[in-house]
Amino acid sequence: MLRSRIFQTTTSKQMGRKKAPHPGDNLTEVIMLRVSSATYQKLENIRRNSDCQTVPEIVRRIIEKQKITWYHKDAAMDAPMEILTAIQKELKAIGININQVTRRLNSMATDQGRWYQVKQATQYYGQVDARVGLLLSLISQLAKKWLQKS
Repeated sequence: MLRSRIFQTTTSKQMGRKKAPHPGDNLTEVIMLRVSSATYQKLENIRRNSDCQTVPEIVRRIIEKQKITWYHKDAAMDAPMEILTAIQKELKAIGININQVTRRLNSMATDQGRWYQVKQATQYYGQVDARVGLLLSLISQLAKKWLQKS
């Protein structure tokens, strides 16, 4: 009998749903609402392009005058983003090449082989410098565009 009582008290504490921190915030009242197909499509469009997961969540936020975050994709940003991605890939590849050259340089025993590896590393650092220059000019153009709007 003692065993069953201990088992019941330990399981009853673990079972069930957590209590809400603010019980007054629970959604307890049901409102039935009919809207036209056009209005529903507008709400669905807002749901697809916002941080809301459901149409009722959108309606609640509108009624309570809460903020709805709208996600907008600027098609003008596609080209700069492709360029930035390409530069990122190039810099990664150059970094890998520099690491390989450094590894070979450290494993070389002769000075002649080391000088060749130093020349190769210098060429790769020149490529990095050119890509970073392109990157900085692109970032300054984007900054002008973004700062212009604010």
